[in-house]
Amino acid sequence: MGVPIYVVDAFTEKPFGGNPAGVCLLDKPADEQWMQRVANEMQHAETAFLYPLSDGSHNLRWFTPTIEVDLCGHATLASAHILWQVGRLKPDQEAKFQTKSGQLVARKSGDEIRMDFPAEPAEEMDAPPTLRLAISKPPVWIGHNRMDMLVQLESAEDVRTLGPSINAIAMLGGRGVIVTAQSDTPEYDFICRFFAPAAGVPEDNATGSAQCALGPFWSERLGKKELKSFQASPRGAVLGVEVKGDRVDICGKAFTVLEGTLRC
Repeated sequence: MGVPIYVVDAFTEKPFGGNPAGVCLLDKPADEQWMQRVANEMQHAETAFLYPLSDGSHNLRWFTPTIEVDLCGHATLASAHILWQVGRLKPDQEAKFQTKSGQLVARKSGDEIRMDFPAEPAEEMDAPPTLRLAISKPPVWIGHNRMDMLVQLESAEDVRTLGPSINAIAMLGGRGVIVTAQSDTPEYDFICRFFAPAAGVPEDNATGSAQCALGPFWSERLGKKELKSFQASPRGAVLGVEVKGDRVDICGKAFTVLEGTLRC
C-alpha cells in the first residue's frame, strides 16, 4: 500500500527557497519509533505526521532527525498546504490541527496561508557564561521562553555575519537560540536566524515557531502589530507576523517540490 509523503518548501513562493518540510499523510496513529526513523531518513529540520480525527481536524506531530518537538511553524504551513492540494480539505475550509501546543488553525488568505499560533513571549534573563562562547557578537538583550533563548544583537549586519559556535549553542539548554536585530532595509521590520543543534538542526532555514517570541518582542519595541520578518539563513525566508494579544498569526507561502510513497 505505502504511505503518501511530500516535501514542501515553506515560507517561499518558489522551489529551493524557504525551509523544506516533510509531510506524511497517515490514516491512523503511527508508532513513535517509526516516525522518528522516517524523520531521520528525510533529514529535514522537521517532518510532519498527521492523521484525520472524527471532528474534521487532524492530529499533528513534528519530528526533527533526532527528536520530537512541541511546536513547529514551517511544517504546519506545509501540512495545511498539502491538505488543500490533495483535496482532503476544500479551499474555503480551515485546517485545524490538534498538537502538543494545543489547537492550531491555518486558513487561506489570498495566495498566502495564515496560521494562528500561541504567543510565546521571552522573559529577560542574565547572560549564561557559555553565551560568549556561543555568540561572538555582544548582545543588546537576552531572554528566554519555554523553548528557546532570544538574543538581540546591535545590527542586522551582526545577525547576517554571525559565525556562532554550534557546539557551544548545544550546551546552552532548551531547543535553540534565536538571534535577531532590527532590519536595515525598509521591506522588513526585523531579521533573525535560528540555531538548534541540540534538536539536530544546526541552523534552521525558516522558523515559524520563533516568530511566536519575535512577534511580541518587536511589536513592543516598534509599536506595530503587523510585522514582516526576514530569516537570513542560507536559503532565506520571508514571514509575516501579526500580534493578537496572546496569539500570533504567522503568514507565508508554500511550494510542493516532491511527492511520493513510503514503502516501509
